[in-house]
Amino acid sequence: MAGDWTAEQNDAIVADYFAMLDDDIAGRPYNKAGHNRLLQPVIGRPRTSIEYKQRNISAVLKGLGEDWIAGYKPLFNFQASLVDAVMRWLDRHPEWFVPAARMGSGLSSTGFRQDTALWIGPPPTYSNAPPPEELEQMTAIARKYDVAERDARNRALGRAGEERVLGHERASLLAAGRTDLAERIRWVSHVDGDGAGYDIKSFETNGSDRLIEVKTTKGWERTPFHITRNELAVADAHRDDWRLVRLWNFAREPRAFELRPPLEAHVSLMATSFQASFL
Repeated sequence: MAGDWTAEQNDAIVADYFAMLDDDIAGRPYNKAGHNRLLQPVIGRPRTSIEYKQRNISAVLKGLGEDWIAGYKPLFNFQASLVDAVMRWLDRHPEWFVPAARMGSGLSSTGFRQDTALWIGPPPTYSNAPPPEELEQMTAIARKYDVAERDARNRALGRAGEERVLGHERASLLAAGRTDLAERIRWVSHVDGDGAGYDIKSFETNGSDRLIEVKTTKGWERTPFHITRNELAVADAHRDDWRLVRLWNFAREPRAFELRPPLEAHVSLMATSFQASFL
């Protein structure tokens, strides 16, 4: 069968893709060839066409800042109707966005996540991590579906990311022999509430403050994120101490990089909302 895929065909292959992705993230064995064979009579498409579309789904998910199956390398020449099908699936399965339900909370008896260090790399730049050729198309998807706003509103994802950074900070200080400082780490956003302009108060090994704002995504390292006016103001007022820790690939093996003020040196800041006052 040639021509465009119908909504029913797209829905069927998207549902099958997410079933494989769920197994993939959980580390459960699954058979991609077997899934393909079962799909062929359902949607009336051959093996190669299904594999091609599965790579298209990976591309859509990458643009949406979601995880995808590494065995299906993203292929970006897809129809807009495929994005609609992926969004329909996500709308019907809001639990997909709740990492605590899908991954387990991972909390230790101390209330922190397991105290292990994160992989911390350099922030992506044009010199060390050139953007892909498809960046414009990916950016258009992220902007249309407001990926940054979705991550910002996902409180379970944000909390899980903060817990992971707490564990990293504690592990780093313990490894440096600064048990005294590790015991003084404060989860500010959890204990005191939002509004401080950072989530965690930690310390450098010399005892100076580390005021950490955590931004978490399940997507790749260039997934856009939201930052508030207050966070920017605190970053500017505490330039020596404030850090933005960007957690990415969170559904699998979380990785991170740090940004220091001024943030304009690392990212492009775009105003996305305005306050309206009556005249």
